[in-house]
Amino acid sequence: MDAGSVLAAVAMGFLGGVSGGLLGVGGGILFVPALVFFLDLSQVSGESTSLLAIVPVALLGAWRQRGYGNVRLRDGMWIGVLSLPGVALGTALANALSERTLKLFFAALLIVLAIGLARRALRRVDD
Repeated sequence: MDAGSVLAAVAMGFLGGVSGGLLGVGGGILFVPALVFFLDLSQVSGESTSLLAIVPVALLGAWRQRGYGNVRLRDGMWIGVLSLPGVALGTALANALSERTLKLFFAALLIVLAIGLARRALRRVDD
C-alpha cells in the first residue's frame, strides 16, 4: 500500500467514524464508494472490507449512544440476529453477480435512500 492509499484509508476511517457517530451511517454509505474510488478495490472487495470496518464503528457508536439513552437494545438485538440469514444470502449473491450489476444496485440503493431522507427532512414538522 503506497502513502497515498494509506492517507486515503486514514481519511476514510476518520470520516466514517464521524459520520457514523453523527448520522448513524458511515460503513456502507461512505466506505464502499471510497474504497472503490480511492483504493481501487472491486465492488465486492469494497463491500467486504466495509463490513469489517463497520464493526468497531458500530460498536463504539452504539455504546456511546446507549449512554445517552438512544439505543433500543432489544430491537437492535432482534434485527441483528434476524439479519444473519440475509447476510448469508447477500454474500452469495454478491459473489454470483457481475461487478457492473453490483455497482448499479448499490447506486440505486443510495438514490432511494437519499430521496427518502430528503423527503423526511423536507416534510413539515406539524404533519
